[in-house]
Amino acid sequence: MFKSVLLSGALTLGIATSASAQPAAPAVKNVVLVHGAFADGSGWRGVYDQLTARGYKVSIVQNPLTSLEADVDATNRVIARQDGPVILVGHSYGGAVISQAGDNPKVAGLVYVAAFAPDIGQSVLDQYADIPPPPNFQPQETADGFAFLKAETFRAGFAADLSEKDAAFLQASQNPVAMAALKAKLTVAAWKTKPSWAVVATEDGAIAPALLRKTAQRIGAQATEVKGSHVVFASQPKAVASVIEAAAQGVSQGATRP
Repeated sequence: MFKSVLLSGALTLGIATSASAQPAAPAVKNVVLVHGAFADGSGWRGVYDQLTARGYKVSIVQNPLTSLEADVDATNRVIARQDGPVILVGHSYGGAVISQAGDNPKVAGLVYVAAFAPDIGQSVLDQYADIPPPPNFQPQETADGFAFLKAETFRAGFAADLSEKDAAFLQASQNPVAMAALKAKLTVAAWKTKPSWAVVATEDGAIAPALLRKTAQRIGAQATEVKGSHVVFASQPKAVASVIEAAAQGVSQGATRP
């Protein structure tokens, strides 16, 4: 009898141990940040500081902004350097980049920060067809096919919640984008298969908040509204980092696209 109880207990312990030994879903600790047009990767500094303090490994893509293909290639080079699954984050035009690059098998989830999310066969500029940009968003095309934002309306259209000094620096250091990149049609829309999150900047002067909300709903993203301008990642880095962390935790717990 005593031997039978011992055997039963051992079997129970064995089953419990076996169950507890099952590997858990891998925690996603790699975050790759992709900037948009008229900017570079340095604008992500506040988000970088927030996420690294929370234990994430953060890498920042420096898009050449010469073509959508070149920017996708730059993003995939950074993804290739990661040691595990990745949360891929894109701002503005960077949303098109992550939509195209996001089919990379290392990408576990997507975060759109005040961003476009074109469908297959659509471009960034096509997204403005339903809801045009606010009036202070005024790109100027150069003779060689690139675009800058007008100095006079830069702050109002791009960075209204930054100080005049910080907005002036962003304007002076803006990275021009090839118009061809904004007109390029996507051949992949990774949000169709990967779980997505979105930050809606409620005071965005470059992409109307109504378009951001409509986009988040269209792609099935979990949307969070944050009071901020188009550069909400710079003005509200803690709030944006929290959305990215929610995405990392979500995919680590098995979140899938709705």
